[in-house]
Amino acid sequence: MNYYYLLINLALLLLSFLLTLDKKANPIRSWKPMIPAVLVSGLFFSVVALIFNQFKVSIFNDEYTVGAHILQLPIEEVLFHFILAFAGLNIYVVLNARFPKNNLERFSLSVSNLLLGVLIAMLFFTHTKLYSVITFSVLFLSLFYVEYVNSLRFMYKFYRAYVVLLIPFCLLYLFIGGLPILTYVFEETIKLKLGVIPFENFFYLMSNLLVSVYLFEVVKSKSKA
Repeated sequence: MNYYYLLINLALLLLSFLLTLDKKANPIRSWKPMIPAVLVSGLFFSVVALIFNQFKVSIFNDEYTVGAHILQLPIEEVLFHFILAFAGLNIYVVLNARFPKNNLERFSLSVSNLLLGVLIAMLFFTHTKLYSVITFSVLFLSLFYVEYVNSLRFMYKFYRAYVVLLIPFCLLYLFIGGLPILTYVFEETIKLKLGVIPFENFFYLMSNLLVSVYLFEVVKSKSKA
């Protein structure tokens, strides 16, 4: 039994709670729409992680976990998806309160269209690689839905939160991938890493945050109606 992965989760959770101390943003006031967003997002991406695990795309090193499992997933991996969604939403809320101007929103659709094009190209070139194709597909479908079906406008704020979330994510992944707690079958990826972080993980993180933010905004808008 080991506590490395659990400690990584606790570090991310601590960051989330530190953000709630921001008196101007006061994320606690947003917990009502935040809770269902975190629960649904955490559950969805835990299922995605379970699929990767079932098909032996991802491999966990039991030397760095406590040994408890939920449907063959280390309990820390399940917790990670819920805590990541919670941390991302706290960053999103704090940035929105600290920097309320939204004048760059008009450029967000162009960024999204560019990203959709990149994702189509990625899917074409990696369609035989399970980790790549699932990761890029989830983001493509989520992004397309948010931009072309959903009527709420928040993508500039989302992209801003994503850039900030990359900082703790990369720091924590230095331990997750560096120890290594979690590895991916090389043949099922694009075979490109930035340090110890698989290239696909940056898109996986974006999917996680996008689903969380979308659900948060939907619940918030309905509570105001």
